[in-house]
Amino acid sequence: MSARGTATGPATLLVIAKEPVPGRVKTRLTPPYTPQQAAELAEAALADTLHTVLRTAARRRVLVLDGVPGSWLPPGFDVVPQAPGGLDERIAAAFAHCADGPALLIGMDTPQLNPGLLADVGRDGHDAWFGPAADGGFWALGLADPARAGALVRGVPMSTDRTGAIQRDRLTAAGLSVGDLPVLRDVDTAADAAEAAVRCAPGSRFATTVDRLTEVVR
Repeated sequence: MSARGTATGPATLLVIAKEPVPGRVKTRLTPPYTPQQAAELAEAALADTLHTVLRTAARRRVLVLDGVPGSWLPPGFDVVPQAPGGLDERIAAAFAHCADGPALLIGMDTPQLNPGLLADVGRDGHDAWFGPAADGGFWALGLADPARAGALVRGVPMSTDRTGAIQRDRLTAAGLSVGDLPVLRDVDTAADAAEAAVRCAPGSRFATTVDRLTEVVR
């Protein structure tokens, strides 16, 4: 049965992220970047994402973190640990922290995100929201009824060029109306980083870091 009409206010915004530790994050950026530089880019992307979430109307703001918080974390977030298991299991478990209304989960890989892209989530009457990534994955997944996350996410193969299509098909096959968000490009490679920086707000942490490190690696 569709949950249409149950989303009537701001969503809980979940950010799922890894602590930006060299060698553990953004390993596909090396080379040309060093592990330390890749971690700096990851930290900048995460910080920009968190500050975007702070500027967006929300029921709650939750950081679902693999690791420990650092100076990059602004006030205003509840911090909960990621569950064990594959990414599908961790995404499904993240929604368990927000059973009190609509919820939207986003990653730390799209620093070009802005509050305007999230403004209608939880308010427009859809049962679900989906943000596809240019590489075939997805950067955002929202549910009016977060209790359904397990059935809708578990078993979706992650990190493939079909992940996004399969996940969206899961939503429609369950009879949910889906609000589509714009396609964004994840930051996985140096080319991705350069493209995302161009689309970031001028002076953003990520764009500034890309500019600084580009001069270093030339």
